[in-house]
Amino acid sequence: MRRIHPSPLFLVLPGVLWLAGCDQGVHSNEQEPLEPEATGTSSDPGATSTVPDEESTGGDSSGEGEGGSTFIVPPDDPPPDCDVWAQDCPAGEKCMPWANDGGNAWNSLKCVELVDNPGEAGDPCHAEGGGVSGVDDCALGSMCWDVDPETAEGVCVAMCTGDESNPICEDPSTSCVIVNDGVLNICLPDCDPLLQDCADGQACYPVNGLFTCAPDASGPELGLFGDPCEYINACDPGLFCANAAAVPGCEGSAGCCSDFCDLSADFPEDDCSGAAQGQECVPWYDEGDTPPGAEAYGACALPSS
Repeated sequence: MRRIHPSPLFLVLPGVLWLAGCDQGVHSNEQEPLEPEATGTSSDPGATSTVPDEESTGGDSSGEGEGGSTFIVPPDDPPPDCDVWAQDCPAGEKCMPWANDGGNAWNSLKCVELVDNPGEAGDPCHAEGGGVSGVDDCALGSMCWDVDPETAEGVCVAMCTGDESNPICEDPSTSCVIVNDGVLNICLPDCDPLLQDCADGQACYPVNGLFTCAPDASGPELGLFGDPCEYINACDPGLFCANAAAVPGCEGSAGCCSDFCDLSADFPEDDCSGAAQGQECVPWYDEGDTPPGAEAYGACALPSS
């Protein structure tokens, strides 16, 4: 298993995955703008400092009321019920990510009851109440993933073991994806962004410096070149969520979808939908940071970005 590294260039919101549902529009996760895995900053020329702060704040814990009295202000978000790494729930339960705000992005943790004869990684599964409910029929240390919003059916995937500083996936063809402010830590298949060699309904997306397969949550009307995006998996296969400055006509959006391109091709810019507006095919990784086999990975971006 390869450990995931810090987010590469061009990622607008490198740390938040979300689940497609009835609402296919762009979500602005205000409490933690695309908490993609981490920060929206990067040494990459495509990165900008305009990405909203990914850490939500609950405000001061105390304040002065009228008359000088002191009162306690509860935090905006209560602490999670459990630790997804330690799996410290009572016997017969497991620690699961879920969406506590009614949205489509996992943003908290809670203990849920284990079912009898739960499914293991790779088995089909059912997510009661939807893919971000946190309630499913997968075993301890796994969760129901890539859930169909119509049927609530998906497949069990393993959660990472170890800890956040040393995550482990038993399957060597997968990498530990730690996103959504650390709420979500799962082992997803490695992939090639130029080949887009993921299963149907999924795409190869950049997560923490590596590329992994995740559900394509762009929906039927968004996800094309130039469309606004805020989440890692909000663009169609072959595209990624780029900083606004990298995409022509993206002013006013947090980011927009742009193309991957092949640096080894005779004319790499032919892969860029925005070539006529000045986009160039530039290396995805900084010099000296390119993993073996990723030398041809490029991103279509404006040179000023």
